[in-house]
Amino acid sequence: MKLYYCKTTNPRKVCALAKYLELDVEYEFVDLFSQAQHQPEFLSVNPNRKVPVLFDGEKRIFESTAIMAHMAIVADSGLWPSEAQAQVNALQWLTWDIAHLSRHASTLYFEQIIKAKAGIGSPNPEAIEEAVNFFRQFAKVLDDQLDGQEHVLDAGLSIVDFGLACVMTVAREEGLEALPIQEFANISQWLERMDEIPAWRAPWPS
Repeated sequence: MKLYYCKTTNPRKVCALAKYLELDVEYEFVDLFSQAQHQPEFLSVNPNRKVPVLFDGEKRIFESTAIMAHMAIVADSGLWPSEAQAQVNALQWLTWDIAHLSRHASTLYFEQIIKAKAGIGSPNPEAIEEAVNFFRQFAKVLDDQLDGQEHVLDAGLSIVDFGLACVMTVAREEGLEALPIQEFANISQWLERMDEIPAWRAPWPS
């Protein structure tokens, strides 16, 4: 396998999973901040100009959720459920996260972290306020789901945990104060459990 990545949120979850599964992966760093993704040679890797991208033999997979599912299946790990209805449940939470929870958390991350790193302007207070309000709304849904169980799916650790925890973990690591994670006890405890996984704490290739 060959994985194109950068040290940003979506590649983080994929790198963490690859390390957790102890997969034999060749890593190729793509410097998004120097616009490497827009160079002609990268278009053949991913015409979407995004990372992560995984090549497994002749198979090319983009989008972090699809890459995680592929890795879990190839490793026969059980982190992607084998039963059809359980797959639907996993897909429900993964797509919900992209559409709602991590969408708004990512807005905060972009406004308060990425803009400064990339030198592309000041944070937008209106965008931050809107994202915080939406995050609180959807974080309550996840907090309720985690009530009384250690992982998002009641069957145990899965790629759903790797997917949903990513932006919030990065936000805590980089000191994103606007993200009110501390208001949600079940989410806070779940993130602490994720931090107990060595590959989650240190996901990047050396």
